[in-house]
Amino acid sequence: MLRNTTRSYGSVARILHWLTALLILTEIPLGLLANRWITDIDRKVQLFSLHKTLGVAIFAVALLRILWALGQPRPASLHPERRFETLLAETVHWVLYVALVMVPLTGWVQHAATEGFSQILWPLSQGLPFIPKSESLATVMGLAHQTFAWMLVGSLVLHIAGAVKHAVIDRDETLSRMVRGEPAGPGHHGHRTAPAAAAFVIYAAGAGIAFAMVPPTEAPAQRLEAVASDWHVTEGTLGFTVRQMGTEVQGSFADWTASIAFDEATGTGNVNVTIAMPSVTLGTVSEQAKGADFFDVANHATATFKADIEPQGDAFIAKGTLNLRGAEAPVAMPFTLTIENGTATMQGSVTLDRRDYAIGQSYGDEATVGFPVEVQANLTAKR
Repeated sequence: MLRNTTRSYGSVARILHWLTALLILTEIPLGLLANRWITDIDRKVQLFSLHKTLGVAIFAVALLRILWALGQPRPASLHPERRFETLLAETVHWVLYVALVMVPLTGWVQHAATEGFSQILWPLSQGLPFIPKSESLATVMGLAHQTFAWMLVGSLVLHIAGAVKHAVIDRDETLSRMVRGEPAGPGHHGHRTAPAAAAFVIYAAGAGIAFAMVPPTEAPAQRLEAVASDWHVTEGTLGFTVRQMGTEVQGSFADWTASIAFDEATGTGNVNVTIAMPSVTLGTVSEQAKGADFFDVANHATATFKADIEPQGDAFIAKGTLNLRGAEAPVAMPFTLTIENGTATMQGSVTLDRRDYAIGQSYGDEATVGFPVEVQANLTAKR
């Protein structure tokens, strides 16, 4: 029998119930392993990808299960005289229903709001419609995901404890109705709104806790001091692109200075750029990028690029040395330059090899982090 009755669960409901149970009991250990117990970044990325992919599957199954349940009668309680126990059981069911949607949904939004790190293992887009790339949104959704996940675990424990009580203490047919679809209990069932309302109050409280946990905006770190320069940079960006797990990830530095001397008549000059390495952002792995295996900002707070400028065809090139993470290597960056009414606009890019600067030495191949890193510089300066 496919459909429910007031005394039994149909095969569709039972299949969806046990499929959901298997997915959740796989998903929770994956999340704990990836988030807390695995430190190797390759394994961590793989586990997070599986965790996210299963999360999307749980979201789909949960929606299907809820839609099916809304159109089906629910078998009546075997002990309607136990009003508090019945109310508690139905409330826990509603908490579980909402959790099965909110936990994967908040995780999915967090994933869509960030760049890089582990991917959902499917050929579709990694983003979501109307979800911008936003670190603040990702932070809020990450906290909501954790809060709702613990609520899911708590309600799941109560649900399992209730099933064990019915099987071991009450010795009734509650569990056999879901395992074998056997009919049991009175043939009537009334829809109650109190458990649903209680469940949504619980989740509203959980959302409030998640928002309360959002860390306050940190005061900006002390910026690099201004430097003397013939050309004053009024605006600009210093970014880079690296392939991570086969996907391009954009990074940037928020704090840098440039001392520029340039003779328009000869097209020659020099530039001295200082970069505050703690100002780096790189998708969801900004903190890892600052760590000892990568930029090691604790021991190398700045990087410098000193170069001479000379014409190259219709454009220019800056040839010099990049000192990054205590290592030096020659760098030649071609760039375009236009000067109008004392305002210069420059755009340039160069591809570096992270191995020249001992960055990510434990990643000897490109399966996780690519070797080439494209650096992009764009600025506007006034004489």
